Amino acid sequence: MRKRSLTSTTTGRPARPSENQVSTALARGLDVLRAFRAGDGALGNQDIVLRTGLPKATVSRITLTLSSLGYLAYDEELGRYSLGPATVSLGYTALKGSAVVHMARPLMQRLADRTGAAVALGTRDELEMLYLANCRSDSLVTLRLNPGSRIPVWQTAMGQAYLMGLDEAECEAVLSRLAAARPGEEGAMRRAMEACAAFYRANGFCVSEGLWHSYVNAAGVPFRPADGSPVVAITCGGVSELLSGRALREEIGPALVRLAAELEARLLGDVP
Repeated sequence: MRKRSLTSTTTGRPARPSENQVSTALARGLDVLRAFRAGDGALGNQDIVLRTGLPKATVSRITLTLSSLGYLAYDEELGRYSLGPATVSLGYTALKGSAVVHMARPLMQRLADRTGAAVALGTRDELEMLYLANCRSDSLVTLRLNPGSRIPVWQTAMGQAYLMGLDEAECEAVLSRLAAARPGEEGAMRRAMEACAAFYRANGFCVSEGLWHSYVNAAGVPFRPADGSPVVAITCGGVSELLSGRALREEIGPALVRLAAELEARLLGDVP
């Protein structure tokens, strides 16, 4: 019997399964786990229904199953769920096993110490960017986002840089999904991404000034690991009073380009 192909013959990356290959029950279970976000307290079934759009009966059945397997922890007094040890263990194992995160951390910390800003590494999870690692300086005024935090895609330097790391078809597919989810934002999104692409082609990095929050400025670069791992973005950002647009363009952005080049060299074994 011929085995199913797990990779695309054109890109070499994992192929998207057809609808009849997807386990609906598993997909819904993962949607429930994804409903829990950094900074959340415990969630009730109704909270999960609102976040996932799944029927209440389906959510009740899934949370019962996940709690019995240790992926959710159930508080009987409150009647609410939190992520269980099995889920935490999976996330910890994934981060510990990532060579990109492991090799990037010291380079990120060095840049954070030099600039007084926050340096982060993240990738896309569905229609949001997900923090995988974050390094801060000793400065009291810095962004306080941690691994597991979620931020928008096209309004942030992390999301913009991630999109610049995709090929044209992949980028358009993500933008189309974002537009379908929030059609009222499509015009602003398309204009922002056209400007971002032009700036990235000229400079090799992206800059976001007050697009997400008026007081947040950041620069970002994409990084596509040579081993075929998913594209990630590395960013450096902070409050606008301390991190001006000029600093982003003249100092932070070029420093991120150098960081990505050094990270690639270290992953390939060219730097001890």
